[in-house]
Amino acid sequence: MTQERTIPTLPSIAPISREDGLMLYEDMVLGRFFEDKCAEMYYRGKMFGFVHLYNGQEAVSTGVIKAMRPGEDYVCSTYRDHVHALSVGVPARNVMAELFGKATGCSKGRGGSMHLFSAEYRLLGGYAFIGEGIPVALGAAFQSKYRREVMGDEAADQVTAAFFGDGTTNNGQFFECLNMAALWDLPIIFVVENNKWAIGMAHERATSQPEIFKKASVFGMPGIEVDGMDVLAVRTVAQEAVARARAGEGPTLIECLTYRFRGHSLADPDELRSKAEKETWLARDPLKKLANHLIDQKLVQADELKAIEKRIQAEVDEAVEFAQSSPEPDPSELYRFVFAEDE
Repeated sequence: MTQERTIPTLPSIAPISREDGLMLYEDMVLGRFFEDKCAEMYYRGKMFGFVHLYNGQEAVSTGVIKAMRPGEDYVCSTYRDHVHALSVGVPARNVMAELFGKATGCSKGRGGSMHLFSAEYRLLGGYAFIGEGIPVALGAAFQSKYRREVMGDEAADQVTAAFFGDGTTNNGQFFECLNMAALWDLPIIFVVENNKWAIGMAHERATSQPEIFKKASVFGMPGIEVDGMDVLAVRTVAQEAVARARAGEGPTLIECLTYRFRGHSLADPDELRSKAEKETWLARDPLKKLANHLIDQKLVQADELKAIEKRIQAEVDEAVEFAQSSPEPDPSELYRFVFAEDE
């Protein structure tokens, strides 16, 4: 069992309304149920290729993305991108269809599990190689600032969030992009999903500074450590980072201490992590934590949460039916969408 970090506690958590609480819970349940269905389809031989699931990390996606403006702000993902796509608003049926390689998928069947994309919902893509998405996110943040300050577009106050894992923070793109973001005060949030394992490499064995948030100080930007299993804590720090970025105060690095409940991918037997470590983190399930908080605060009743779960399960089941009945991409269109001007 690798060394455990002390889970940080924020001095205060942003208050939450009943409406927002239900919204956050629904988004996390959608992510969890969607990924569980993906596992089922994969093991039944209905879904192929590498499939990397997000189970356990839902509080990070929901906490950050739901603090942003839907359809306006930009999000850049990694190969573990299904739930990011769902959180920005891409319909579950179009995400599932993409995983089945169908023409109705959000990337028109050409991207698969690791390359989800949606111009409509400002999802800048999933990327199979770690670190690839960070420069893309940096470019999106740069164009927002350029349009506003150089071209005089007052409406160009979009914020970009770049998600990546702990293993990526030893790659060159990470350091280069943090440097440029700080130099130019770009409206970007760097979100580290530190789930302790870079495939099979324990984070502490691969880096000289395991506390990733401290690396921000080198670039003169705020670095924040947060409990990535607590959606309300993630939401609190994300709201502050988004407000800073939108106000022209520059980038923020947020390190979310989280954990994936499944192996690196569905092809991973997950034999390297100890049973004790897994059980420790499973006990901190972010869905159960939020549900208990909402009930304890008398914001919702337990049966309301059950109703949400039932409705989301039906939505996910419908997404599979949609994907299975959708057409395969037409071979005659093999070379379409290679260039940006193709529509």
